This record gives sequence, C-alpha cells and structure tokens, in this order.
Amino acid sequence: MAAYRRLFIWVEGTDDKRFVDYIIKPLLQELYDFIEVREYARLKDSKLQNFVKSIKAMGADYWLLADINTAPCIDARKRKIIDKFKAVDPACIIVVIKEIESWYLAGIDNKAAQSLKIKSFRNTDELDKEKFLALIPANFDSKVDFLNELLKHFSLEARVLQNAHTCHFEFRFIGMRNLLTSTKTKDFSSLRSSK
Repeated sequence: MAAYRRLFIWVEGTDDKRFVDYIIKPLLQELYDFIEVREYARLKDSKLQNFVKSIKAMGADYWLLADINTAPCIDARKRKIIDKFKAVDPACIIVVIKEIESWYLAGIDNKAAQSLKIKSFRNTDELDKEKFLALIPANFDSKVDFLNELLKHFSLEARVLQNAHTCHFEFRFIGMRNLLTSTKTKDFSSLRSSK
C-alpha cells in the first residue's frame, strides 16, 4: 500500500496563495493525497518554526515560497530566511524572482495580452510590484480583479518561455517535462483546487 503523501506550501501573502491555489496546486494533485497552502507573513517566527517541525515529524513535504526582494541572489535570500526560520531546510525554499506578480504575467501569451490590453512580455524575471501596478488597465477595479483575470488567461507554455525562474521551479518541483508534452491546456480558468 502506498504511503499517504502530504504537502504543505507556505507562501508570504494572499497574492501568492491565490496563484499557488489556482495554478500550482492542481498540477500536484496526482502526486499528493493532501495539499495545503498557508500564509506565513503574519505568523510569529516561532509559530512557523513549530509548524515546520510538526510537518517534518509527520514525514510530510513542505515548501516555503519567498520573493527575492532586495537580496543580491537566491542563496543570499535563502540564508536570510534560514536566519529567521531556523527549522526550514534550504532545499525546501523556493525564491520567487522578482516577485509573485512576475509569475502571474509569465503565463500571459501574446493573444491574452492583446485581449487584456496590456504589454506583451518576452521575459518577466525583472518585473517588480511597482512595474506590475503601472501595467494594470483602467478598466480593472483593483489589483485583485486584474490578478484574477490573469489567472483566467494563464498559459503554461507561455510561462515556461517567459520566466526562466518559474521554468526551473516547475522542472524541479512539479516534474513538468511530462506535463508539458501531455497537456495542451491554454486556459486555466477551469482548474480549481480541492477545498
């Protein structure tokens, strides 16, 4: 009998959680029996460390996503996270370059960009929050409204081409080699994570 596989994905905030719930979690459903996405930005450091220790004790997998922020490189950002959360394994830290908004835009192909009336990107690795906010068309009520629309138009193939870091993430953690050759899904609006 196969072992019951659990994955806990820790994300900084609401925008990160929305992206992981909508795009990443459905891709992992076949690999795990249970997946939970939790926010850690408002948690006390000690509380997150206790959660990580509990997750390790039960033999579950976990990832911690964090924006690179002002760190000069991925390793420096990981060191800063480990200094703050001692229990976190460096191999379980996923550093988002630059910020989660770049991952949302990385999945927008030329056709979707035209439909949304936004600039098309060849690469989103250098996109930060300020540049992202400047892109939001006036017809959207809020950043959240725009992010939700980006998810509806999300294309996995576009994402892999437009953000080298997300490509690395997907090959490393999701086994995207097989998924990329087998899926033709351009529109992720039908994907919903289980509650």
